[in-house]
Amino acid sequence: MPEFLGGTYSFDYNGVNKPPRMTTKQEPGTFLLQIHETKFSDTGLYYCIKINELSLTFLKGTFLRIKGPEPDITAVIQVPPSDPVRPGDSVTLQCSVLSDSENKTCPGEHSVYWFSAGSDESHPSLIYAHGNSGDECERSPQTHSPQKCVYSFSKKVSSSDAGTYYCAVATCGEILFGNGTKLEIEAFSRQVLQNMVLFLLCALVLSLIIIALLIYIIRKKSGAFCNCKFLKHHHRFY
Repeated sequence: MPEFLGGTYSFDYNGVNKPPRMTTKQEPGTFLLQIHETKFSDTGLYYCIKINELSLTFLKGTFLRIKGPEPDITAVIQVPPSDPVRPGDSVTLQCSVLSDSENKTCPGEHSVYWFSAGSDESHPSLIYAHGNSGDECERSPQTHSPQKCVYSFSKKVSSSDAGTYYCAVATCGEILFGNGTKLEIEAFSRQVLQNMVLFLLCALVLSLIIIALLIYIIRKKSGAFCNCKFLKHHHRFY
């Protein structure tokens, strides 16, 4: 959720708000937000919002990046699915994050996110975020070997899910993207469609044969019943 940092309550407001490490004030023709003693946690997207009665208008946002030590992540590797993917299939995308755990440069654990970009989208959109449990990581017994963390993302796909999926790692105030996995959703092949049509035709022919056989049996039984009734009436006449 967005965090409220401060504001002015009228166009000619002269007061100054001072939340922890921040100052918000108004000057002629502009509104100012000053951040003191910046931290890595200050990295984010900052918006100025204009409020008119009950109407909120988001003005142009500003992304603030706090640069720090170089991240200890050495590689973000994505491997595409080996089998063809068709509508209705369940697909699992994997992302391997290699890091130098012996020379950790930033406190805390890194965060991993998945983004998707369809063929008609100009910017990737966030679709999933992993927790920081650390259960996905394994350490090689070899000396000076990188730590490997494998993250998986699974979903049941439809034809609209085709596009490129990116694994992103947030660490040291930076976001490192993988090379991307292009997911292509295959439609039913021509041979599969021909087989389906042939199967439906065979089922239709078999159904017609069964219906004709049932009609024949019903008519035959009805005719025998009528003959018996006629003979019985004939004997009563004599």
